[in-house]
This record gives sequence, structure tokens and C-alpha cells, in this order.
Amino acid sequence: MYELIVVLKALAEVAGVGMLGQGLLYVLAGAKRDQNAIYGLFKVITSPVMKATRAITPRVVLDQHIGLVAFFLLIVVWLALTALKIKMVLDRAAAA
Repeated sequence: MYELIVVLKALAEVAGVGMLGQGLLYVLAGAKRDQNAIYGLFKVITSPVMKATRAITPRVVLDQHIGLVAFFLLIVVWLALTALKIKMVLDRAAAA
């Protein structure tokens, strides 16, 4: 169980960093961002998170805000996994 939490936390971190990079290139590259290979790589990395976020959010949330919502959901998931990891480590230490 501990290993699963560590892997999920690492995936959340990779997706979060990918979203940060994509957002930075969105600002820096401007209209030519779709021609940028690195932006395309970030788009591939973050597309599962974006699709999952679109699936769970109501239609009231505009498509242009999905990236921001997805990023905040990743932060919540990362915090929850971190808290769970800390709890598991403390429980193991108390049992030893």
C-alpha cells in the first residue's frame, strides 16, 4: 500500500510540473505555442488530467478554466497523498 501511495504521489508531481511548464509556455510562446514541440510534450503529459477534470466538473465550468481547476485538483490530491504517506510512516514507527 505504501508503494502505491508513493507512485501515485510521484505521478501527481510529474503532472503538476507538466502543468506548470505548459502554463509557462502558454504565456511565453503566445499564439505560436501549438507549433512548439515542448508545449506538445507538456500537452501529452497533462491530457489525462485535463480529460479527467473535464469529466468530473459540471458544464458550468468553461473549457478555458479546466487547466486551472485541474491544477488545483492536483494540489489537493498531492496534499492528501502526502498526509496519507506521513500517517503510514508514523503508524509503522509507533508499531516498531
